[in-house]
Amino acid sequence: HININPANVHIPNGMTDDVNAECKRYDELIKEADGVDIQVLGIGNNAHIGFNEPTISFEKGTHLVDLKESTIEANARFFDSIDKVPKKALTMGTGSIFKAKKIMLLASGEGKAEAIYNTVHGKVTPEVPASILQFHNDIVLILDEAAASKLNKEDYKLA
Repeated sequence: HININPANVHIPNGMTDDVNAECKRYDELIKEADGVDIQVLGIGNNAHIGFNEPTISFEKGTHLVDLKESTIEANARFFDSIDKVPKKALTMGTGSIFKAKKIMLLASGEGKAEAIYNTVHGKVTPEVPASILQFHNDIVLILDEAAASKLNKEDYKLA
């Protein structure tokens, strides 16, 4: 539980019958709010953020994405069966994420260490979606020791 007014939390409606209209509605909501104040993200083992899977280009706005098999497998723990894990998701594009005033990226576990290393030190490329965050001017990574294990101690401060 965190103390955030639910009216201030916005997530695209993945259960919509009209994906295109929902993507447009969500992008308009961001525009009307003059952007996102705080974007809280997780990161996938393959460095996806907000379900922006590795691909050949960065997407600007909210869109439907086919989830990679590794993402489906990683999310199976939240479902009774891997067959019930969604194969597609609505996600903000990296362009929308990047426009957030502040970004908090959370990661835990050794399985995220390579993605974190590539996010911090790798080439900025859509094949490593989180790498675009290198160019953001206000980002905080909140990592456990395992997720930070491939970083040099000089790369971060302990809290």
